[in-house]
Amino acid sequence: MLLAVVFVGYFIFGVSENMKGPALPRMQDDFGLSEWQLGLLLALNSIGFLLACSFAGQAIERIGLRTALLLTFGFMAASGWLIGGAPSFAPFAGAFFFLYAWNGLLEIALAVLSARLFTKNTGFMMNLSHFFYGLSSTASPLAATAVMGWSPGGGELGWRGMYAVLLLVCVLPMIPALAARFPKASAPPAGETRATWRSFAKDKVAWSIVVLLSLGVTAELAAGGWLVNYLEKEYAWQPLRASGLLSAFFFCFMISRLVFGPLTDKIGFVRSVVLFAGLSGALTCTGVLLGESGAVLLALAGAGIGPVYPTVMALLAKRYPHGTDAAITFTVTAIGILGVAGNFAIGAATDAFGYRAGYFLIGGCALGCAAIAAALYRGLRREGSVL
Repeated sequence: MLLAVVFVGYFIFGVSENMKGPALPRMQDDFGLSEWQLGLLLALNSIGFLLACSFAGQAIERIGLRTALLLTFGFMAASGWLIGGAPSFAPFAGAFFFLYAWNGLLEIALAVLSARLFTKNTGFMMNLSHFFYGLSSTASPLAATAVMGWSPGGGELGWRGMYAVLLLVCVLPMIPALAARFPKASAPPAGETRATWRSFAKDKVAWSIVVLLSLGVTAELAAGGWLVNYLEKEYAWQPLRASGLLSAFFFCFMISRLVFGPLTDKIGFVRSVVLFAGLSGALTCTGVLLGESGAVLLALAGAGIGPVYPTVMALLAKRYPHGTDAAITFTVTAIGILGVAGNFAIGAATDAFGYRAGYFLIGGCALGCAAIAAALYRGLRREGSVL
C-alpha cells in the first residue's frame, strides 16, 4: 500500500506539473499574455510551491503524513475545476497558484515518505519512485493535447476542460493512502540530536546541495514549461509535433531514472549529479546552437537531468538520517526561492533576446548544477565523507 501511495503519488505529480506545456500557448493567446507575463505566471507558481513547502514539515508533524496526502490529493483535483472556470487572468493566476501550493505539499510529503520507507538501495529506490513521475510526464503532454481536442456535446474542451478532466486522476491515490500503515520518523541514537532547520542552515554542504539542486530543478521544470513554446515560436512547429518532442524529452527523462538509478548507489550520489547534469547541459546548449536540426538533442537532454533530483534526495536521506524531514523541507523550500528567480530570468531573457537565449539559459542552469556538484565532491573528498 505504501509503494502504491509513493508510485501513484509521483505519477500524479508528473501529470499536474507537465500538462501545462501544450496548454501554455493557448492560455497565452486567450489572455493576451506577453512572454514576460508568462514568466511571471510560472514564477507565481513557484511562489505558491515555496509557501507550501515552508510549512509542509510542520503540517506533516501535526496532522500526519496520511492526512496531509489526503488533503493534497483532494484539493489538487478541485483546482482543475478552478483553473477551467477562471473568467480572466487574475482568477486564473490565483487558481494556478492554488494548484502549485498543493503541489508543494505533495512534493514534501512524498519525499519524506520515501526517505522513511527506502532505507536500503536508497539511490535506486528514489530513482524508481521518480520513474513514475517521468512516466506521467512523458504521457501528459500528448494526453493534454488529445483531451483539449475532445468534442463532447459538439464543442472542444480546450485547455480549460483539459485541466478539469486530467486533474480528476488525483483522487486515485487516496484509496491506498486510506488503507496504508505509515512509518514514523526514526529517533537519533543516544547522544545525538535530530537535524533542524537551524543546524541545516549553518551547514556549508547543505547550502551547496541547495544551490546545485535549484539549478537542476530549474533546468528540469523550465524544459517542461518552455519547450513546446520554443519549438512553436522559434521553428513554427505544429502543436502535436512540438508536444511529441516534449514527450520524447520526458521519455528519456523517465528511462534514465530506471536505467541509471542503480548506478547512483555504485558510483556515488555526488559524482552522479556531476555526470548527469553536465550531460544535460551540454546537450541542451548544443541543441540550441545547432538550430532546428539539433532539436532532437533537446529531447535527449532529459536523459541527463532525469536522475538529478531523486539522486540528491537519496544524498539527503543518507547524509541526514536523523533529521531527513527537516533536511528535505529546508532544501525544497530554498530551491523554491531560487526557482522564482530562475523563472523570472528565463522569461526576461526570452522577452529581451528571443526564445533561443531563454532556452540556452536553461542549458546553462544544468551546467551550473554540474559545476557546483563537482566543487561539492572535492570538498567532501577532502573531509572523507563522499556519498
